Amino acid sequence: MRILRHHDEFPPDCRGGAVALGNFDGVHRGHQAVIATAHRVAEQPPAGAVAAPGALSHTPARIPVGVMTFDPHPRRLFQPDAPPFALSALRTKARRIEDLGADFLYVQHFDHAFSRHPAEWFVETVLARNLGVRHVVIGEDYHFGQDRRGDASLMRAMAADLGFGVTTVAPVTDGEGRILSSTRVREALVAGRPEEAAHVLGQPWEVEGRVEHGDARGRVIGFPTANLRLGAVLRPALGVYAVRAGVDAGAGTVWHDGVANYGRRPTFDATDPLLEVHLFGFDGDLYNQHLRVRLVAFLRPERKFDGLDALKAQIGADADAARRRLSAKV
Repeated sequence: MRILRHHDEFPPDCRGGAVALGNFDGVHRGHQAVIATAHRVAEQPPAGAVAAPGALSHTPARIPVGVMTFDPHPRRLFQPDAPPFALSALRTKARRIEDLGADFLYVQHFDHAFSRHPAEWFVETVLARNLGVRHVVIGEDYHFGQDRRGDASLMRAMAADLGFGVTTVAPVTDGEGRILSSTRVREALVAGRPEEAAHVLGQPWEVEGRVEHGDARGRVIGFPTANLRLGAVLRPALGVYAVRAGVDAGAGTVWHDGVANYGRRPTFDATDPLLEVHLFGFDGDLYNQHLRVRLVAFLRPERKFDGLDALKAQIGADADAARRRLSAKV
């Protein structure tokens, strides 16, 4: 999958495509339905549609499939002092979109200058002229442009004049009739319900980052950990989790079962939240490696212990509990 960042320098072989448009924070099952719709349009483009010369195409009729997203998340721009909000770093989001078969991902840098452009400019200049879209797929409640004044009705009206198609996708619900949304994922993670988050996402929630050196206390007590800071992504509930983790190798990532603590380490009077991951039976060097971590189950809240012996005993019990939960989810 190609990752593109400048709409005014858009490559010819990516023009004329079916483009799924949205923030896609978390790339949950509702987002996946929008991207799947773009795939269906690409395989059966409107009558008379012809792929652009040199376009990414596997069949004579197929047009390129693209996804357009925005980075950073608009909330981070407009509320810079608010707690971290995004469900996924751009790297995580791009990997999920690639797994869904997109030919290209266009990442629009979202800054104050871009946010002040009217909705009409976005449709005419970015989508029609510079990306040369053949078809756009959006959620039916999608809004865009200055002050979010653009909506599906405006998109359809302008598309008719500019010569591209528009498909809207209704919110996706689960078997209980509840909408699958990024908000629901955030609420579940903050409440310590990673299983519910995974239900909405279609897989366990994943964070990733460079493993940094810690104070080596885990190694001293027999439970060495890989330490990560979560950066600009959402903070889940503080506590202990059953996890699966692996050094990033794309589709070739090897996953290991483990147990992790996300918290402030009150036993040692630390205050800066850190994700500490212990992988069962792993004996390699993880320092400076890019580690992917999936939160599978919440085991218990973080708490303070009276010394290393009590902490070591509890970590052993947590590891046993994590093994049981992970074996039940194979």
